[in-house]
Amino acid sequence: MDLQDQLKNLFPDMVSEDVSEETIDDIDNLWIQDDPIICKYEKRKGKPITILEGYTGATEDFKQLAKELKTKLSVGGSFKDDKIIIQGDYRDKIMNILKDKGFKVKRVGG
Repeated sequence: MDLQDQLKNLFPDMVSEDVSEETIDDIDNLWIQDDPIICKYEKRKGKPITILEGYTGATEDFKQLAKELKTKLSVGGSFKDDKIIIQGDYRDKIMNILKDKGFKVKRVGG
C-alpha cells in the first residue's frame, strides 16, 4: 500500500490533483525576455566583479536567477538595484548558463 492509497483511506472525500508536466515546464521558462541581459566586468576596490543588468521581468525571478548562478559557480554575490553582482570574472560561464536557459546575453567591456 503506497502513500496515495493510505491518503485515500484516511480522506475518502478528498479529490486528488495530479501535477501535469506542463506546469513543470512552465517553471523553467519564467525568465525569457526580448531584450538581452547585459553582462559586464568591473573592478571595485581592486577586485573583479561581474554585473548582470537589463532584466525586465519580476524581481523575484531575477533574485532566484542570482541564487542559482551563485550556487552553480560556487561564488559569492548579491542582488541590488535590479542588478546581479557576482564576485570574480565569470562572464563566459555566466553567458553560457544564461544561453542554455534561453536568454539573449550581450557582453559589454573587455
